[in-house]
Amino acid sequence: MAGENGNGVPQGEEAPALNALAQYIKDLSFENPNAPRSLQPQNQAPNIAITVNVNAQPLSATDYEVELTLEGKAGEGESLLFNFELIYAGIFRLQNIPLETAHAVIMIECPRLLFPFARQIVADCVRNGGFPPLFIDPIDFAALYRQRIAENQTPNPANA
Repeated sequence: MAGENGNGVPQGEEAPALNALAQYIKDLSFENPNAPRSLQPQNQAPNIAITVNVNAQPLSATDYEVELTLEGKAGEGESLLFNFELIYAGIFRLQNIPLETAHAVIMIECPRLLFPFARQIVADCVRNGGFPPLFIDPIDFAALYRQRIAENQTPNPANA
């Protein structure tokens, strides 16, 4: 253990750190356009569609704003029960994280930290709209990140 500071980090080097400085609702919308008809008992469960997006922007050399966007709807057209949009954001500070891994940390770990709070906001919002709470299944942000990277590396024939 000589030359280490007790936590496996060589002396003179700081341990990598990811800190959440703030979390907040940036935008929230819930619509129940067919109420009160939509609140009546349904013959079958509605189709529920949810989209997830993550965006980030630097605020300083170490601080980043990360936005987790959750959009969803239950039903379609005349049978639309509800739809929602939530942009839940956080300010994160990255310290002593190598530049080559910082993007992955921002796009995977930061939304992973935000997700449980955003999930609860959606569940409460849907419940307050008169429906059973909608608990969104856990999201694999690493898989979403890999998918986004692959999409950005695939040549687009329209741009050729």
